[in-house]
Amino acid sequence: MSLPTLLSQHIVRRPQRIALLQHIAEQGSITRAAKSAGLSYKAAWDAIDELNNLAQKPLVERSVGGKGGGGAKLSAEGERVLRLYQKLQALQAQVLEAAEDASDLDLLGRLMLRTSARNQLHGKVAAIETQGYNDRIRLELAAGLSLDAQITHDSTLRLDLQTGTEVVALIKAGWLEVLGGDDEATAGNNCLEGVIEEILDAEDGPCEVRIGLPNGLTLCALAGSRHLQSRQLSTGKPVRVQFSPSNVLLGTPL
Repeated sequence: MSLPTLLSQHIVRRPQRIALLQHIAEQGSITRAAKSAGLSYKAAWDAIDELNNLAQKPLVERSVGGKGGGGAKLSAEGERVLRLYQKLQALQAQVLEAAEDASDLDLLGRLMLRTSARNQLHGKVAAIETQGYNDRIRLELAAGLSLDAQITHDSTLRLDLQTGTEVVALIKAGWLEVLGGDDEATAGNNCLEGVIEEILDAEDGPCEVRIGLPNGLTLCALAGSRHLQSRQLSTGKPVRVQFSPSNVLLGTPL
């Protein structure tokens, strides 16, 4: 049951998020599944987006605004991942019993990284171009999409990046600029096209805009309500987002 390396690590490190898949299979609703898993509705959406992005294939098939706050079911890939998770659950007790000391578990905890970046996209290094002290790293995402990251040459060496290396691209939501139809993308920036899946309004800050990409991945961007209104951007409308390669952070499996 081969899975992408980064998704496999996520299953081990964040089991509560994988458990959400089981609740979705049982409940058929994002709202009810979130409640059963002890998550907020927003946290459940975040978890689904992250899982889908790491898997490179959608694990959850969803419809916004369905009965109970949005209908949902597992895709065939989601069912496969859930079966693997259930096998891991059976082995968990054995792993914990094998720890010789509590410090063993503390050590494992220090090696597991969480990040505040909302967008975590799995990809592979397609090309590395040296530009002075920096390198421009071309990443291939699922279904033929690509983006560029700019990091120092020292970082390229430290991460041992080469063609074919699996990486996670981390992009904070605030680093994505939402573009309207008449807005021109800045030369040299990454520019991805998608469809607005949902807009979450906030009383004291920018809106959270969830954007579905053609390859099934999801991006989260922040944009003011006036910005969206002036560009007539709403749920279901096509949209573009741009971001600088220097705002793409790269991570590799430990």
